[in-house]
Amino acid sequence: MSLEDHLEELRARLIFAIIGVAVGAIVCFIFGTHLIRFIEMPYNNLRGEYGLEALKVLAPADAFAVYMRISLIGGLILSSPWVFYQLWMFVAAGLYEHEKRYVRMAVPFSVILFVGGAMFFLFVIAPFCLTFFLKFGKFIKVETAWTLKEYVSFMTTLMLVFGLAFQTPIAIFILNRVGLVSLKALCRSRKYVVLGVVIVAAAVIPGSDVFSLFALAIPLYLLFELGILLCYVTQRKKKSPN
Repeated sequence: MSLEDHLEELRARLIFAIIGVAVGAIVCFIFGTHLIRFIEMPYNNLRGEYGLEALKVLAPADAFAVYMRISLIGGLILSSPWVFYQLWMFVAAGLYEHEKRYVRMAVPFSVILFVGGAMFFLFVIAPFCLTFFLKFGKFIKVETAWTLKEYVSFMTTLMLVFGLAFQTPIAIFILNRVGLVSLKALCRSRKYVVLGVVIVAAAVIPGSDVFSLFALAIPLYLLFELGILLCYVTQRKKKSPN
């Protein structure tokens, strides 16, 4: 494909993806209240232990802004199968026919890993993060008064970050299968990846607190190793005699 054809393909795929997210956001707008309660679960589970009050809003438009943010993020997660299909089909357009089968295989795994990463943060990482922040607040003797807007912003941002971070094994596997990067090169790059994941985590974590930074950096590096393992296992299977 020419550069012009690639740009036209990108434009079309982006339009289709945005339409899918818009439809998902409309659906989630209807159930926005339930989604807010869902996001609040880690906080509400700690309220009794730490004597916390219900999350509050400080400005007239905050509740509406939170509702719209929840609807948009929920719509992105709901439409993620369609969005990832558009993304991988754009990638496939620039590949040879024998390489496209790996991209088609990536779509369902991308969805599973994206939703899994978001839920992993919400139910596994978030409780540890919130507990750490609450205990640190008590240690320095300050009263905790989190707002709904800041809480939802923190939670949804990191849910998206973890969902995208969980794409690492699939991305590495595809790059290796289509011949863009070798297994040997991936293994040699480990020391640079360690530095890279810390920099990436620091760039995307709201406030860049140390606890949340390493809560993302460590799984991100482990996902990189999982990608290498997938490449290694696949190559061994291809080399082994029938």
